[in-house]
Amino acid sequence: MNILLIGSGGRESAFAWKLSQSPRCSQLFIAPGNAGTGAYGTNVNLKVTDFEGIKAFVLANGINLVVVGPEEPLVKGIHDFFLADEQLKSIPVIGPQQQAAQLEGSKDFSKQFMQRHNVPTAASRTFTRDTLQEGFDYLATAGLPVVLKADGLAAGKGVLICLSLQEAQQELIAMLTEAKFGEASSKVVVEQFLQGIELSVFVLTDGNTYKILPEAKDYKRIGEGDTGLNTGGMGSVSPVPFADAEFMQKVEQRIVIPTVEGLKQEAIPYQGFIFIGLMNCDGEPYVIEYNCRMGDPETESVLPRIESDLLDLLMGVAEGNLQEKELKISDKIAATVVCVAGGYPGEYLKNKVISGLDNVRGSVAFHAGTGMQGDEVITTGGRVLAVTCLQNDMFTALQQATLDASRIYYDGKYFRKDIGFDLI
Repeated sequence: MNILLIGSGGRESAFAWKLSQSPRCSQLFIAPGNAGTGAYGTNVNLKVTDFEGIKAFVLANGINLVVVGPEEPLVKGIHDFFLADEQLKSIPVIGPQQQAAQLEGSKDFSKQFMQRHNVPTAASRTFTRDTLQEGFDYLATAGLPVVLKADGLAAGKGVLICLSLQEAQQELIAMLTEAKFGEASSKVVVEQFLQGIELSVFVLTDGNTYKILPEAKDYKRIGEGDTGLNTGGMGSVSPVPFADAEFMQKVEQRIVIPTVEGLKQEAIPYQGFIFIGLMNCDGEPYVIEYNCRMGDPETESVLPRIESDLLDLLMGVAEGNLQEKELKISDKIAATVVCVAGGYPGEYLKNKVISGLDNVRGSVAFHAGTGMQGDEVITTGGRVLAVTCLQNDMFTALQQATLDASRIYYDGKYFRKDIGFDLI
């Protein structure tokens, strides 16, 4: 089979690494890929939203399956583009159609969906510029802290936790009337703050049946001890010790089943991954958000624990027979430590030469924000590399991943040395 994987981050590096191991994979292309994905397939210089360019490539190279990594092409309707085209409609796309991708593309849509299907989530209301005064009235009764979420995609930056009423009012004005997050904050969801510990649960579905993949916990803050600014993720661990069998049964019964069944009841087709961001509040699961794709850097911890053929599972989604496929999950612990560029998550250093990648011994270094300059690997993004180690116990996995992260060199390199140690 010839496969086209769309994306260029650490998540796509992990997908490329895993898909290339399948005996069913003849040729793997990654568009646009990065300096690391070329080790597993062929990089193709295409933007993830260049649907016409993707069409031409798919037809010219006999592509049998398209796997979409990031959310942007899904929310913009790449799957619908394929279905509407006579030449493309028979080529399966892993990733939901545009309407279903609104679970991530619109916070308001996903909140209303959860309410309709009794999925446990924080109490909330949505406001626009025209209902700003109602928003102020609601804030006065909402309790503190309070969460403000831009309705649309804001590159992971559209969520604010406000500690005072004055701060919440000012931020609501900035989002709705001053376009703080652009078009994404033309609607704002004001939400109750949930106290607990976060984790991510991943579901693969063919629209009828589902498989629950390994869960993971990621670390968002830039500083050790979970301090400082939010980032796209500084590391992850799978499995999650506090997500025991009893908790995961609650997740399946109260969240996964109502979500999959709700999509079916509303005749919203869904073929792909559902990422469920959860809060564990004293042993009770609540949904913080849905995403319509796998998480990053959680994917780098989740995929190494899947012992089954990932391509076989994805073909189960494409062919609608996922329930017949085997999902075998390793008991081992995967730990991922992310190396970032100096200055990240603010303005960060770029085009720094990376050395020491051959020094990584007990881990896999998944490339995220990297490129090639001649024969040299250079930094191109804020999150540069995700170093993942799979071991029999958590301490060894964390220690080895941290050690291997320290063996890589580039100007301004930073990584957290405490990822996962709160779980030991």
